[in-house]
Amino acid sequence: MSSNPIEPVVGQQPTAPDRVARWVFWSSLVLSALVVIWFYGVVPRYGGGHDVSAATWIKSAWNEDLDYEHGVLFPFVIPGLILYKRKELKAAVGNGSYWGLLVSLVGVLLYAVACRTLQPRIAMVGLPFILWGSALYFWGWRVARMLTFPLFFFWLAIPLPSFQQATTHLQLLATHLAHYGSGLFGVGTYVQGTKVLPLEGNWEPLSIAKGCSGIRSLMALLMISAAWAYVAKMATWKRALLFLSAFPLAILGNALRVISIFVIAEYGNSEFARGTWHSWSGLLLFYPFSLMLLLVIHSLLEGGLPWKQSNPRQLRRVVVTRQDTAKSFIPES
Repeated sequence: MSSNPIEPVVGQQPTAPDRVARWVFWSSLVLSALVVIWFYGVVPRYGGGHDVSAATWIKSAWNEDLDYEHGVLFPFVIPGLILYKRKELKAAVGNGSYWGLLVSLVGVLLYAVACRTLQPRIAMVGLPFILWGSALYFWGWRVARMLTFPLFFFWLAIPLPSFQQATTHLQLLATHLAHYGSGLFGVGTYVQGTKVLPLEGNWEPLSIAKGCSGIRSLMALLMISAAWAYVAKMATWKRALLFLSAFPLAILGNALRVISIFVIAEYGNSEFARGTWHSWSGLLLFYPFSLMLLLVIHSLLEGGLPWKQSNPRQLRRVVVTRQDTAKSFIPES
């Protein structure tokens, strides 16, 4: 059964049943959108006073303390990914499927569990199921398949309950990488826990705090690499490899950033290193370095720069047919 309105033939006026079908379709679509907006954006259920909606909660969770400052970009990135495929999506519109209602029901059940347990995080996990199931119901399997990544990409914006264990390991890793990396530039240091102290320099010991562990950079780079892999025109396994490369790149880029702080403290101004450069090194060093390496990996996987279209050689096949009819020649006199 199709949940889409019957499209009239080009040049032909829509009949009364066609107009009714179109009105029912768009009315159902608008009503469904209003219901989702109401329950996720208006209904207060969470927080200490049960006065915070799920959307308000996640907006407040995109902060520095939870290492999810990059979350504010998702409301712009996800529509951008969908618009990027707008032509393909328009061409893929087909008959809707009632299976979409079952998928949406999974999201509704997760929302109910969230209300019962007062866990807005669970409600946000269910939101992509509701949206994906709605796309399946209204526009069919092909559209739903193309929207799978943009919609479930939202999961990367949901703060996990605790990053403490991962942050601790990353702090220790960043500390040792900074210690050994600084030695390559002639900066002698020794380590005490998560502190790096100079052997001969006059700068004060620098502590690899939670913010310097690289977890924020890792989460932001995961978002970038996932979106990059989605728009890349390459095989699925190559896209997966491009996405997973964010893990080592984030660790390497963060180590380079921390090393640069020690080098500047040793050979330059320690106050500038621990102050201004510490605050701006992520934007001026980490992201340019990491994005450049992502481009290098993309180019290696694709066999060239992504914006340069290769000109494949076109093979021309010449078919020679034999004519059995004999030619007659008239001898010259």
